[in-house]
Amino acid sequence: MPVKLNAAAPAFKGVDHNNEPIALKDAKGSWVILYFYPKDNTSGCTKQACDFRDSMKSLIKMDVTVIGVSPDSVKSHQKFIKDHDLNFRLISDEGKSICEKYGVWVQKSMYGRAYMGVERTTFIIDPEGKIKHIYPKVKVPGHVDEVKTWLKEHVKS
Repeated sequence: MPVKLNAAAPAFKGVDHNNEPIALKDAKGSWVILYFYPKDNTSGCTKQACDFRDSMKSLIKMDVTVIGVSPDSVKSHQKFIKDHDLNFRLISDEGKSICEKYGVWVQKSMYGRAYMGVERTTFIIDPEGKIKHIYPKVKVPGHVDEVKTWLKEHVKS
């Protein structure tokens, strides 16, 4: 069932880059940027993560939590965070259960070859746990600024 605007965000439990448990309910009471990306340490994913990293000060002022999700391992996430000095949590979704709940584990195509992968997507979740905005098929350049602009218009700080 696809995720819909104003509906409850699908609950999930996983582990972060420190192998610590993390669940969506842990962020209740805060705005959440839940973003799904294909692979650690690739050019687009690194640019997106660094853009979020560089925006954390203004996001924290708005009481926004950033959580990244990919099918990479905890070890891969640890390296990604260390290599780029990331300042937010990354969830390891090796079983793709969170990606599937959010409808971002999809068939993709490259050079005529079909394969399954993560469709880069960002969800904005309000403090009550409802999906307030969805950015499907994200293009990295300018995306974080677009998210911040939306939040500035909708979040009372």
